[in-house]
Amino acid sequence: MKRIIAIVCAALLCTAFTAPVREDPLMRYARDTWRSLTASVDPGTHLIADNIDGTLTTPSRYTSPTNIGAYMWSAVVARDLGIIKPREAHGRIAKTLAALASLERHGPSGMFYNWYDPASGAVLRTWPDDGSTVHPFLSSVDNGWLAAALMVVRNAVPALRGQAEALLRPMDFGFYYNPVSRGPDVKAGALRGGFWDVKPSGCSVQGNYRGRGQDVFYTCHHYDTLNSEPRIASYIGIALGQIPAEHYFALWRTLPDTCDWGWAEQKPVGSWTSHMGVPVFEGAYRYKGLQLVPTWGGDMFEELMPDLFVPESTWGPRSWGINHPRHVRAQIIHGLQEAKYGYWGFSPASNPAGGYREYGVDAIGQQSDGYTSDQERTTVDHGFGDCRPAQAEPASYGDGVVTPHAVFLALPYARREAVDNLARIARDFDAYGPGGFYDAVAVRSGTVARRHLALDQGMIMAALGNLLGRDALRRYFTRGQVERAVKPLLRIEEFNV
Repeated sequence: MKRIIAIVCAALLCTAFTAPVREDPLMRYARDTWRSLTASVDPGTHLIADNIDGTLTTPSRYTSPTNIGAYMWSAVVARDLGIIKPREAHGRIAKTLAALASLERHGPSGMFYNWYDPASGAVLRTWPDDGSTVHPFLSSVDNGWLAAALMVVRNAVPALRGQAEALLRPMDFGFYYNPVSRGPDVKAGALRGGFWDVKPSGCSVQGNYRGRGQDVFYTCHHYDTLNSEPRIASYIGIALGQIPAEHYFALWRTLPDTCDWGWAEQKPVGSWTSHMGVPVFEGAYRYKGLQLVPTWGGDMFEELMPDLFVPESTWGPRSWGINHPRHVRAQIIHGLQEAKYGYWGFSPASNPAGGYREYGVDAIGQQSDGYTSDQERTTVDHGFGDCRPAQAEPASYGDGVVTPHAVFLALPYARREAVDNLARIARDFDAYGPGGFYDAVAVRSGTVARRHLALDQGMIMAALGNLLGRDALRRYFTRGQVERAVKPLLRIEEFNV
């Protein structure tokens, strides 16, 4: 009997030791997401397309600096997670750097144009989808994301440091910086949204902040709110010594609480203070028992995309360290309790009905007609004190649109909830394909945007690279200039949260 039991136990042990190990679902997501990115790369130019269909067969015929940057930092993540070998990562990034070096750019500023043909590398002057005219534009935020990728590459792949530096060195973010955007009495200003080097048909402002080369035609708007994704360009400009550090405090936390700003989403709570000689209104919004500094539209990637590269919560424990988890909590509350979608994660993405659209939680965005979470554009209006009366809360919400990349961004602040949310999205909808999660899902109708955007897939890779690789991407980006220049700034401030 003992001999029989021993044989049976041995067999059971053998089975236990040879049973396949179940892969971490986050690693599976990373492998499949990387597949969508490689499928989007043109084999001739080594430039990635802006998007590709869900079957990974038809890439778009346009790309941007952000897309190209997202591909390069994703290659670093794929290497670090063991998805590809170091030699493959080196080869892919080297070829893309060589392609970037051949692209036409604006000489005096060193900046790249916003749209290129990934098959030829030519600047787009006609939109490939409909033949409309494109006025070549140079975006501050898109060049910021490309510069961020170059800064990652120079530390992550030392053999390519020279190539990355050669592309980064001419890029001057001071070309976008208007030092008097808040008036002559404030000692710092904001970045323009970008400029055209030929006068466009719409609104523009002629000028040249650097005085190099001919005048350009700036956008009529500035990126003058802090909690939005353009702050990556602010961080880089400050780190490179092209923008004064005071610029960080010249950006609005919220717009002020007077009736001059009464069009904003809600009347903020807060008071004025001063940092580095710059007057700062430390404002905040209130939402469902939370107090937080809002984004512009109420979406996740404005709040958390820069955090993929700068450890904002660690460097700013009294500001971002409180604000980031509260934004994630607000999105969870909206999706599960307020709108009762059963899912959460709202950010600009592909529209399941076609095209592209901004999604967010309207109440935590400063824009009065901010980004909504459903297809019906259900808005809230809490009023602005005595300046504008509040409106009744919505009775219900419509076809909510969740965007998986927004859930990945939340991983550092609500890992259990995010992993569960992703698993349920994949289980309950036809939302996952050979290239990972499709870009967006309308959860009441079940309509899925079956394509992959390089930007959104790049955010997923960056989030997983940090989570599974112990903040490697942040370390690559911040080592040296960024840490010396930006870390002390973030330590100064305490948000009104």
